Amino acid sequence: MPSLKEVRTRITSTISTQQITSAMKMVSASKLRKAQDAIIQMRPYAGKLKEILSNVTSSVSASDGGVFAHDAVHAGKEKPVKNILLVVITSNRGLCGAFNSNVIKLALRTATEKYAEQKKAGSIQILAIGKKGADFFRRNNYKIFSNNSELFDGLNYEKTSVVAETIMKEFGTGNFDRVEIFYNQFKNAASQVLTSEQYLPVAKPAQEKTLNKKNTIDYIYEPDMEEIVKDLIPKALKIQLYKALLDSHASEHGARMTAMHKATDNAQEILKDLRLTYNKARQATITKEILEIVGGAEALKN
Repeated sequence: MPSLKEVRTRITSTISTQQITSAMKMVSASKLRKAQDAIIQMRPYAGKLKEILSNVTSSVSASDGGVFAHDAVHAGKEKPVKNILLVVITSNRGLCGAFNSNVIKLALRTATEKYAEQKKAGSIQILAIGKKGADFFRRNNYKIFSNNSELFDGLNYEKTSVVAETIMKEFGTGNFDRVEIFYNQFKNAASQVLTSEQYLPVAKPAQEKTLNKKNTIDYIYEPDMEEIVKDLIPKALKIQLYKALLDSHASEHGARMTAMHKATDNAQEILKDLRLTYNKARQATITKEILEIVGGAEALKN
């Protein structure tokens, strides 16, 4: 049985840890409300804009200004996919459970299974948003295109637009043939949905919708389709990246709040066991001292 001093030290340390986890839980809960409001307000607009973008680009060719569209061709054939950019959105800080590791594992699985040839050729690059992802891929010798961890320091649309413009520029010049985003989509405070999206080229609309005449949308363009598409696509792509960041930001606070809540509960259970151990050790010490006193008294009588 451990000594009383050792148990007291562990009790003090556990109480200190419990206070820290409880404080972090309350901080994340307060930040979560603001982040949750932001993503809930953004989703309807981003979803509708993505739907319009997908439908419009389905009838636009590269020569009409749809360089980001899925039907862009190369020498009369579908453009080969050689260079890949994976945008991995993680957090700058830890203590949020499996939030970061799940995103990283999904990106690794995609690189290993879906783009095995490109990985073997060394043509996969990582655009890391968040220090945890950047540190992991740097340690594992992946090519880091850029590290944009500062985006979460006052997250806003203007900062996100700069990163989105860089991605579109690199894709438009042919440095990348495909761009995919990996992030946690916010569901509620206790759960997040691991998400992988094709960012560029713009994905085709769902097949069942294109085959169903009732769901086919015929847009009226003013002044003309080419000019509208040139303005619409960059704006929609910026909004899509901003939405992914808002989703990940809210998911991070939800995951950290949940993790710290569990840590606080675990600390309480540990304290309960430690106090029981302390009381047993204390009682054993008292009993031993009493026996020594009684034994000494009996010896004096004899």
